[in-house]
Amino acid sequence: MPSPLQAVPVLGPGPAPDTEPYVGVAVDNEDLLREKDACGVGFIANLKAERTHDIVTKALMALGCMEHRGACSSDNVSGDGAGLMLEIPWDLLAEEVPGTAQGSTGVGMVFLPDDEAAAGTARGIVAAVAEAEGFDLLGWRDVPVDVAAVGEVARATMPRIAQVVLRSRAGLAGDDLERELFIVRKLIERRSERELGPELAPGFYFCSLSCRTIVYKGMLNSGAVARFFRDLTDPRYVTCFAVYHRRYSTNTTPRWPLAQPMRLLGHNGEINTLQGNLNWVASRQGALRAEAWGGRERELLPLCDARESDSANLDHLAELLVRSGTDAREALMVLVPEAYRNHPDLAAEYAAVADFYRYYEGLQEGWDGPALLVFTDGKKVGARLDRNGLRPARFWRTADGVVYVASEVGVLGDVFSSAPNIVAKGRLGPGQMLCADLETGEFQGHVDIARDVASRHPYADWLAACTHRLADIVPPRTVLEGPAMAAGDALRLMAASGYGLEDTAMVIEGMAGSGAEPTYCMGDDVPLPALARSPHLLYDYFKQRFAQVTNPPIDPLREGLVMSLEMRLGRRGNLLSPGPDSYQQTSLVVETAGCVSTHHLAALVGYGAHAVVPYLAFEAARQWRASPRTENLVRAGKLPDVSMAAAQRNYKKALEKGLMKILSKMGISLLSCYHGAQIFEAYGLGREVIDAAFVGTVSRIGGLTLDDVQRETEAFWAKGFPEKKLTKLEDYGYIQARPKGEHHANNQAMSKLLHKAIGLGGHGPAGAGAYEAYLQHFRAAPVTVLRDLLELHTGAAAVDVEEVESVADIVARFCTGGMSLGAISRETHETIAIAMNRLGGKSNSGEGGEDPVRWLELDGVDKGGRSALLPHLKGLRAGDTATSRIKQVASGRFGVTPEFLVNADQGGQLPGKKVSPYIADLRRSKPGVPLISPPPHHDIYSIEDLAQLIYDLHQVNPAARVSVKLVAQAGIGTVASGVAKAGSDVIQVSGHDGGTGASPISSIKHAGGPMEMGLAEVHQTLTANGLRDRVVLRADGGMRTGRDVLVAAALGGDEFGFGTVAMIATGCIMARVCHTNNCPVGVASQREELRKRFPGTPEDLVNYFMFVAEEVRAGLASLGLRSLDELVGRGDYLRQRTDVSLAKTSALDLSILTRFAGETATSTERRGAPPHDNGSEWDDVILADAEVQKAIDEEGTVRRSYDIANTDRSALGRLGGAIAKRYGDDRFQGRIELDLRGSAGQSFACFITRGVHVTLTGEANDYVCKGMAGGEVAIRPPEESRFPAREASIVGNTCLYGATGGALFVNGRAGERFAVRNSRAAAVVEGVGDHACEYMTGGVVVVLGKSGRNVAAGMTGGLGYFYDPQGTFPDRVNAEIVTVQRVLTGTGAAQLKGLLERHVELTGSAAGQELLGDWEAALPRFWQLRFQHLEIGAHDTDLLASPGPTGPVQYPLRAPSFQPLPGPFQGTRV
Repeated sequence: MPSPLQAVPVLGPGPAPDTEPYVGVAVDNEDLLREKDACGVGFIANLKAERTHDIVTKALMALGCMEHRGACSSDNVSGDGAGLMLEIPWDLLAEEVPGTAQGSTGVGMVFLPDDEAAAGTARGIVAAVAEAEGFDLLGWRDVPVDVAAVGEVARATMPRIAQVVLRSRAGLAGDDLERELFIVRKLIERRSERELGPELAPGFYFCSLSCRTIVYKGMLNSGAVARFFRDLTDPRYVTCFAVYHRRYSTNTTPRWPLAQPMRLLGHNGEINTLQGNLNWVASRQGALRAEAWGGRERELLPLCDARESDSANLDHLAELLVRSGTDAREALMVLVPEAYRNHPDLAAEYAAVADFYRYYEGLQEGWDGPALLVFTDGKKVGARLDRNGLRPARFWRTADGVVYVASEVGVLGDVFSSAPNIVAKGRLGPGQMLCADLETGEFQGHVDIARDVASRHPYADWLAACTHRLADIVPPRTVLEGPAMAAGDALRLMAASGYGLEDTAMVIEGMAGSGAEPTYCMGDDVPLPALARSPHLLYDYFKQRFAQVTNPPIDPLREGLVMSLEMRLGRRGNLLSPGPDSYQQTSLVVETAGCVSTHHLAALVGYGAHAVVPYLAFEAARQWRASPRTENLVRAGKLPDVSMAAAQRNYKKALEKGLMKILSKMGISLLSCYHGAQIFEAYGLGREVIDAAFVGTVSRIGGLTLDDVQRETEAFWAKGFPEKKLTKLEDYGYIQARPKGEHHANNQAMSKLLHKAIGLGGHGPAGAGAYEAYLQHFRAAPVTVLRDLLELHTGAAAVDVEEVESVADIVARFCTGGMSLGAISRETHETIAIAMNRLGGKSNSGEGGEDPVRWLELDGVDKGGRSALLPHLKGLRAGDTATSRIKQVASGRFGVTPEFLVNADQGGQLPGKKVSPYIADLRRSKPGVPLISPPPHHDIYSIEDLAQLIYDLHQVNPAARVSVKLVAQAGIGTVASGVAKAGSDVIQVSGHDGGTGASPISSIKHAGGPMEMGLAEVHQTLTANGLRDRVVLRADGGMRTGRDVLVAAALGGDEFGFGTVAMIATGCIMARVCHTNNCPVGVASQREELRKRFPGTPEDLVNYFMFVAEEVRAGLASLGLRSLDELVGRGDYLRQRTDVSLAKTSALDLSILTRFAGETATSTERRGAPPHDNGSEWDDVILADAEVQKAIDEEGTVRRSYDIANTDRSALGRLGGAIAKRYGDDRFQGRIELDLRGSAGQSFACFITRGVHVTLTGEANDYVCKGMAGGEVAIRPPEESRFPAREASIVGNTCLYGATGGALFVNGRAGERFAVRNSRAAAVVEGVGDHACEYMTGGVVVVLGKSGRNVAAGMTGGLGYFYDPQGTFPDRVNAEIVTVQRVLTGTGAAQLKGLLERHVELTGSAAGQELLGDWEAALPRFWQLRFQHLEIGAHDTDLLASPGPTGPVQYPLRAPSFQPLPGPFQGTRV
């Protein structure tokens, strides 16, 4: 089959006279990385097709109420985009353009170049094409606009905006007219590329050209849309529907055409599979055929354009399907399929749709990623949600036939006034769709749509006719029962194929023995392959791309039900003409000796392989199991007795699990979507190699030629034919440091030199000579990182070092990495924090919370440097504090509470054997249970959700700076732009070489890029977009010396992070056993006997940083600079060294690092700027109330009532922070009662504490009670509501996320991911979506209605009670580590009943009343969920509700097991 990476000739008739043949080419992935976006979206549709101006007015209001979901450019006015798609205003246009009439004419909304001559040319192109295609051009209309509504940045590229009216001379109407208008537009686009050229053609753009719909959009903020487009406030503008959209783009360069809605869709989210989708479109578009086009298909090409956004490209394909005659609903089902496997609802209610999805898998890969898609073709208006349900989508329908869909509820501010008129209120779940049919007046839900579409063709018969399962054709071959080769021959072939000893001993043998990819630690500190002296396989030059911030990864461990590794063998058929003979069975199957690891497998599939046969790796597994050494180890009990067959199956299983994890890191669910997507970046391969074999792959620094690759490959092959008999594979030392292996920057010789220089153990520094020996070690080392190839040069005369800024000023810029307490020992963690506080720098808490004792200043320190408060440390001083000024927060990190957050200066996986009782207490979990943090998709679906989290943190602690960590890869500058606009104060740019306590080897070795490239790109992009001075940039990537600091400063760093070297300076000897809990010096172990060996003191790390700062001073002086301010961002002070020769290539080009991006404010000014301010907030009104303040001050009681709106975000977070600042999470004895009415915005009641009692009458959006630590929240619908509360969604997704106490009662349903990472809160809710109780470690959740799929995935504590009169609930549970049982004990029954009674008392729940009214019948219908290792008995009173000072129920419902703290801070640790 044609590869997606090569040109594909088009087929069919010749071109029209004014067109040229189109030849498809592979997508340039650099184009894709320049544009990412996410948004707020919705629609209003009248089922009776009644046209009113009120719909326009409401759409504009809803748009305004979602302004916070968008973003603006550096002028804070120019929006990233906003707009409406409506019916064409026929009456309004007819008055100005005679002949305009509904049915016979089409109207285009056109952006014309802002150049008189170019605009004239564009109009001429329209006239010529229209004439040639049989249309009369009735006239042009200049759209009335108010330029004053446009920001300065957007105004600089603002087009002229006009409408053109075309009438078909052939009398075409309806779908035929739409199709012909589509052809006209495509011909205009192709002709404009030729006649206007690449500079002016992008400014000529059709927002729409249709006989039904029209799009008003621009680079505007929400409030500016009505002011700018005067038509929209004209009472004559009437419509029966409106689609509205507010855009958040991470690319701040104004591009008017990329505002939305598009021509068919309004898209909120991001397409993670875009690279593969575009490659396959380019590959197959020439063969697409549909009868409707009459042989003119080639005139429609190219279908997509990588220079446009993901939303625009998805719109292109959807529009093609619809114009080809496909129902709009079906088009969206094809392009964005739901996860139909493992779906009990689908199997029970609309099973036939599974055949529909299976059939179309052979024609079209899914466009996968978080997506709420609102669509209309003018006949139907609908919405579709992605398969993972990663975007919020709420809807409501009124008795008078109007349907509303929005990213948020409350956008019309009418929750009470409309309550009597609302007959249904709900949400779209994962993969679901709804539709308002404007022609029939029918409102269709997901099941009806699925049944309707799936019944239109005999998809099951078609599948049977054109597909075959491989197992049905070729019986599955049993695995070999022994090696297929002689041991010596196999060894030689492995050597010749590039295998090293680590590939077999660590990777293959580890996978064959355990069925899982092996883990390792301490990061990737070997040179990039292009810099290395040792030969590398070509795979190693590629780094996997991964999702960060703008799109979420998926959780392959707990949410694997939405993922699939199924692959269709065979060329895809004709998407536009489905039928029983669509598929052609041809495929690319790779049989290779070179594929060993999950990274190798991912690269082969990512570049086009349908299937991979790693025959030599399987042989290596067999050789291992058959070897006498393995037999001896098995007999000795040192290895499990794995059979020959099991070893091979285990290896295959480990490959597949690892491949799924790689997909998930990019947020991709299906292997078919990853196939051919080229989601890699090359480091060290030259243009010749890329153009020959990897067209479109990003490779920014050049490197090896094809001859160089040949020499490296031959070097491996020669190892298979040695002069002497080969007895073992060479140990290249890529993973573990070896004396003759690859150089590791962090090594034992280096650690010994550093320990001597700093006087490890509090013995005092050994002097400048000892530190100079440490530096000389690096000077003599081989080139390891890109900065080793750079030198600093200013051309200025040196100055005296005494003229340079002080050491104190320099060390204040230093930070240590986010190493979690648990991954490293308490001694190490606290020693680093104390040292950084002495210096005025910052340490990072990492994951896991923080012991409040660390917030206290030490006094009573004895002469030996010991303190009763921290008796396990030495070298202490009076006034020391062990707090980490940087608190790691994102993604519901363990131990995050309001008290933790208000004590912040700035805002992996932990194996079970490292979860000691102390660690478990801090993390609100259980000793000995492995802890895996939820991936960020639980609270960061996209860039605007990151903005919301930042908003939350600024709300709870207005004085703290919020830092966002990004890992270097191509496109990081685009992402950083979005982060800067999201309100982040600091952006940390980390390199691929960062250390880690425990991670799969492929993740350590093959993800992320060099810090130097990431930092330079971020600095340059932010500077170009006027955003640089909004954020501090922190460089974090293998910092070890002052020279590293100087180079990072020139690249743009304001602050500098030190990770592994900080551990070395406190005693680490680079044993590289962090992941085993066996660190011999207690640096990275929780074992008490090893922790006692910890050698470090705070003075050791202080000495190290003082040496580094003095080195920086000397370096600045030699450059003629007096401060780091003069160096930061001066890439032009760097030049590529000419005195260094590399073993493999002389063609590296680092010019992207040596550019001056432009003038900015000084680094000191950025670092001294106050944190971003949320501005005047709803909470401020509460806190300004004298009676409320009195209640806080005196721990009294107060009751207040307020109205609330969806624009009131993070409501009560500031109140919670104010209480936590004084009393902690649970020591406040007062009572603040709040009665609220309205639609609460995102993160309602986040981070509230004990003593806060809230009743909300109305509804709420996503993240309700995120991180709550105490108090009570009750939410109920308005009393006048007509809909049954138990069937209505009145709170959104991800509620109770990361809660550590308190209780939530909801008289209505919740969305997806309810109570994720809940550790101690209680909740009662009337229904939940998918993934409820995921990663829960404590607390109690009661669900009175229907539950979605995958309940309790990863749940390691707490209890769940689920009412299930149908008896189907067990099918919805992820039973991997939980037990599903009936309520077996009286204590459990009492707990459940007590919570139900409280629920009824606070919310008036009708469902709760019914259950309590017949309790004896109801109780047996409840299921109880518990962690498998938690036994519930009659004496487990700590799991029961008990009377308390805050009301009938005391929260948390699981008693703390903390020990009393010594010293003045008596009580229980919070």
